Amino acid sequence: MKLYYKPGACSLSPHIVAHEAGLAVQAVKVDLVTKTLEDGSDYRAVAPRGQVPALLLDNGALLTEGAVIVQYLADQAPDSGLLPPAGSFERYKVQEWLNFIGSEIHKSYSPLFRPDTPEAYKPIARANVAAKLAVLDAALAGKPYLTGDTFTVADAYAYTVSRWAGHAGVDVGGLANLKAFAARVADRPAVRAALAAEGLA
Repeated sequence: MKLYYKPGACSLSPHIVAHEAGLAVQAVKVDLVTKTLEDGSDYRAVAPRGQVPALLLDNGALLTEGAVIVQYLADQAPDSGLLPPAGSFERYKVQEWLNFIGSEIHKSYSPLFRPDTPEAYKPIARANVAAKLAVLDAALAGKPYLTGDTFTVADAYAYTVSRWAGHAGVDVGGLANLKAFAARVADRPAVRAALAAEGLA
């Protein structure tokens, strides 16, 4: 399988999951500005939307959307504990977090990464992201991961989006649970391996 990624972007989440699951995935770096691969070829020939992540399966099928890709990868290694069994309430709770992170946190960063966002709006955008991250902080009170004692694909996504706070100028100084969570996740061997593979560690 090939995982198309941009260092530190949302594609870090499936990259972490692949390492956690012990799956052999070839990471392929994408320049999202030019939509090209390192060999100069057009990334849109692989993934027409031109976004990361994208997962090209060995049979030539393509999966996009990070929240879907992490579930697919976890299902390839069911004993990893990264995703509870299909049909279980516990799985729906993980999916609930994936949806919240994707729709409420991930996209809330967008104005802060766009060059055409008016400066006057950025404090509002930062406050919005901080409020969403505070939901994670509250959920992490008294437990190591979002759904309890087990690291899941939702934690990989939560960690990825929380890493952007400093770059985006979002103040998370008061979110002690989230900061402890981020440090805990960053110390996992698979996470260190994914960060190193992306040149981030």
